[in-house]
Parts: sequence; C-alpha cells; structure tokens
Amino acid sequence: MLDIKDRPMFPHVFDSSMISSFKSCNRKGAWSYIDHYKPKGESIHLHAGGAFAKGLEVARNEYYLKKTNREDSVAIGMIALMEAYGDFTAPEGSSKTLDRMMGAFEYFNESFPLGDDNFEPLEFHDNKLGIEFSFAEPLDVLHPITQLPILFSGRADMIGHYMDGIYLEDDKTTSSLGASWAKQWELRSQFSAYCWAAKKILKLPIKGVLVRGISILKTKYETLPTITYRADWEIERWKEQTERDIRKLIQSWEEGYYDYNLDYSCNEYGGCQFNLVCKSKHPDTWLESDFERKVWSPLDRKDISVKEWEDSWNHGN
Repeated sequence: MLDIKDRPMFPHVFDSSMISSFKSCNRKGAWSYIDHYKPKGESIHLHAGGAFAKGLEVARNEYYLKKTNREDSVAIGMIALMEAYGDFTAPEGSSKTLDRMMGAFEYFNESFPLGDDNFEPLEFHDNKLGIEFSFAEPLDVLHPITQLPILFSGRADMIGHYMDGIYLEDDKTTSSLGASWAKQWELRSQFSAYCWAAKKILKLPIKGVLVRGISILKTKYETLPTITYRADWEIERWKEQTERDIRKLIQSWEEGYYDYNLDYSCNEYGGCQFNLVCKSKHPDTWLESDFERKVWSPLDRKDISVKEWEDSWNHGN
C-alpha cells in the first residue's frame, strides 16, 4: 500500500460531474479524477455541446451587452460555434456534425429569440450581466493534505428574470425530448448546486432552474423548456449529502482502496469506458494502452496536464 504522501493528490475542487462519477462507481471516479485516466480522443458529445454553448454565449453577449441587433448577434454566435467546432471530424453516423450543429443553433435561436423569449439576464451593479454564472465556493470539508476547505465549482449559462421570479438557465443538447427528459432534472445535483451557490453568493431569492433542451437528430430538431424548482430544505440536503460523499471519498483515499460497483453503472449511458479495464485481471495494461492521463480542471473547465495540475497546487511541497 502506498504511503499517503506518495499517492495521487486528492482533488481540491469538485463539480457535479465528478461527484456523479464517484457515486456511480468509486473505482470509476478514482480512475477518472484521482489517477486522471481519460479515453484517448475527444467525445463528440462534449465537443459538439461545447461548441454549441460557445455560440450561445457569444450571441448573448453581443445582444445584451454590446446591444448588437438580434440577427447580427446570432450570426456572430454562429461564427463562434464554427470556430469552436473547428476541423473536428464527427464519427460516421453521428447527428452532431458541424452542419447539424449549425442548424441546431439556428433552430434554437428561432425557438427562443434573443430579447423575446421571456428571459431577461440580470444586470449587476458592476455593469455585468447574468450571462454565465460561474462559481467556486468552499464546502465544510477540509482537504486531507492542505487542510484548506474543498471547493465546489459550477457554471450555469444564465441567471435572470423569468415569469414569476429569478431563475438560473441551462441549455442542454440531447438526442430525444419528452416527459422523461423533463423529469430527470427534479433531483439533479447539478441544479441544486447552482441554486446553493447563487443564493450564497448573490443573496437572491432563486426559485429554480429553467432548462431549455434541443434534440439533435439526423432529420429534425425539437426544443423543450422545463422548470425545476429547489426549496431551501432541498438545497441544504444537497449540501449535507455532498459533504458526506466527499468525506467518504477521503476515507477511501486514505485507505488506498476504491470500491467497485460491478452492477448497473457498468452499462449506464451505453457502457462505462472502463468496462474492459474491469474485465481484466491486469487493469494497468488496458489503462496504459487505451487511455491517456490528463486532469479535468473544474475551475478552468478544461483538461490540463498532470504536471500543470500538480504545480498549481504545489503538489508534494
């Protein structure tokens, strides 16, 4: 068993994706976010979704901040989407090609036209608008090495006035929409975290999250907005549970062993990327051949090298 000081550093910052991975399977979470093994190549879903989000962010800034007219704002956002997508080649048969993502962007903005979609970004005293709400707030859990509070990080697409109050807004690309798609957000940790952070930082009476989805298929697009509410007691329960989950992870890290799920999570979302690793008596062989080591940085919202990550936290010193 490795001495604690010789183990990979325990995360200093968590986000909803990290917590979800660990809760799905501790071993999966540890390989992904403590040992930092990621599948080689980039996911089409992450790449296309990131390009779509970039286009929306740019279009909204043009319209609400720079006061550019709606048509030009969407056009400028489209250019940003194209640049973010770049020369990435979508897998054969994928519905998330550049052309389809451009069509989805146009369809989304027709369905939820800037300035005429009943959602108005907040205006803050420092002349900033509620386009992108990012946060990194301390939890009541101390890091096992630094003894500093562990941070919880996240990013909502907007925060503003909608219908009867103040809501966060989040855009989702998906393959299908319907009742089950709308219901899945009711207990989603990601949105409880958004409400917790917004209430804590901005001191605003946040009612919940407006989720606006667009389905991207080979032959058509569809959109669907839905609202998920969060009461104060739900937010407090989320915080308490998240802190309990992280404390359990610290115990696993100190022990040097992470439990396997070996059940339903192995087939979630089309199958866990570590299935072949878990089927092998010698998992290191598969990890070294099929994966590369890079660190997901919740604060930067991008992958960085292991060395960059260790240096940023003065690892080992």
